[in-house]
Amino acid sequence: FKSLDEGQKVTFDVEQGARGPQAANVQKA
Repeated sequence: FKSLDEGQKVTFDVEQGARGPQAANVQKA
């Protein structure tokens, strides 16, 4: 997610990926 502003709030779900937990469904809050 390369377009985040400093202090940008986001919401996301954590799911188990092949290499451990990862963020899914990331959205700007």
